[in-house]
Amino acid sequence: MEHLIRVQNDYDRQVLAWLRARMGDAALQSAAGRLAGARKPYLSTICRSLGIRPPTRREFARETARTHSAVGDQYLARIRAILAAPAGAAR
Repeated sequence: MEHLIRVQNDYDRQVLAWLRARMGDAALQSAAGRLAGARKPYLSTICRSLGIRPPTRREFARETARTHSAVGDQYLARIRAILAAPAGAAR
């Protein structure tokens, strides 16, 4: 999708992934096609044309932190299970 839309940084990549999940590739391709002139349209222009306000950087950071916490909790639960098992059962 980056071949159709100007993506300049990690935040833009997160917004693009969010838009693809929310709107679908076909809608983004259509919007990019309508807005494309001599250059690729900016992601913010695509969002405005679709009437969508993307999550802020802070909201993306919160979601990432929740994901990291969930993964960490899974690893800790697995470690606790290994440590709680009898010595011969772990091998």
